[in-house]
Amino acid sequence: MFDRVVAFLKKLPAGSSDGESSPDKDDPRVAAAALMYHVMDADGVRHDVEWERMKQLLTESYGVTGEALDRLVAAGGEADEDAVDLFTFTSVLKRHLDPEARVEFIGVMWEIVFADGELHELEDNIVWRVAELIGVDRRDRVLERQKAQRDAPDAPDAPAGDD
Repeated sequence: MFDRVVAFLKKLPAGSSDGESSPDKDDPRVAAAALMYHVMDADGVRHDVEWERMKQLLTESYGVTGEALDRLVAAGGEADEDAVDLFTFTSVLKRHLDPEARVEFIGVMWEIVFADGELHELEDNIVWRVAELIGVDRRDRVLERQKAQRDAPDAPDAPAGDD
């Protein structure tokens, strides 16, 4: 599963960041990081395992480490804090991703959700809203959740009514 997530993130274009300056808000990597932040914080608790998974995905995908990783993570966090809605990020991803990559991104979000082995209803709702905004249908969203849940250690049962 992790290899599939890394393969997806590697497909994201690099945006306008030159690696030395802070990434641009229209950089799809920043949009992806901001949405990861958003779903990670949805339940009000940022677990270390979620945080480490997000950084690991960004490092493996872009080869960013050290200060470059810190800048990308900070840009994603700042963008999430400043945003008034999810459309700010989903519109960037929708422009840069083909339909298959959009489904894969929903899988990435589920990976973050299940990194701590818990599914909170607010996390589920955010993934649902992001999927709707980027054009991923219910069936694909549920299939991606089931894959991430099956591969996650100590993952809970699926919420009733969503399958």
